[in-house]
Amino acid sequence: MAASRKRRESRERRPPRPLGAARLEELALAYVARFATSAARLDDYLRRKLRERGWEGEGEPPVARLVERFVASGYVDDAAFARAKAGGLLRRGYGGRRIGQALNAAGIAEDLRADVAPGEHEARSAALALARRRRFGPFGAAPLERPQREKQVAAMLRAGHPMDFARVVIDAASEQAAIEWVAAAREDDE
Repeated sequence: MAASRKRRESRERRPPRPLGAARLEELALAYVARFATSAARLDDYLRRKLRERGWEGEGEPPVARLVERFVASGYVDDAAFARAKAGGLLRRGYGGRRIGQALNAAGIAEDLRADVAPGEHEARSAALALARRRRFGPFGAAPLERPQREKQVAAMLRAGHPMDFARVVIDAASEQAAIEWVAAAREDDE
């Protein structure tokens, strides 16, 4: 028992081997194969691995060149990532402000964030989806008392919806009225 514990302790104390160019590229390939990512996130990941393990090569690690090569090869596509991330957040009921924050945190450029920003109909549909999922307003069981209403409005605001959207959805007289409010935005877009 003591011998196996000594072996385990010696393995735990051994520092990780520094990364070389080949191993850095392997880590990058494994990361993009496993996760949908942006160029900035890939860059952050590789730099974190270098901080943890060190660099065995000479000069600066080729992180920027590696990321550029992955972007040029199509392994990393910020526009596709932004569209997918924004679409997923919209379907889950998040508003435009929250989507912009998530894309900014992922390192997506301002122009791409503006391109995938939801339109009026999409934003209203997301507000309705959140209300349905969380059983807010007309989707709830009972008429709302003031404290419950305030909590629901606050939750809608935290999800990234504007105050007027939150009020309209929470105060809707019926589910049908909320659905018609969303449909009105589609008619305005056409």
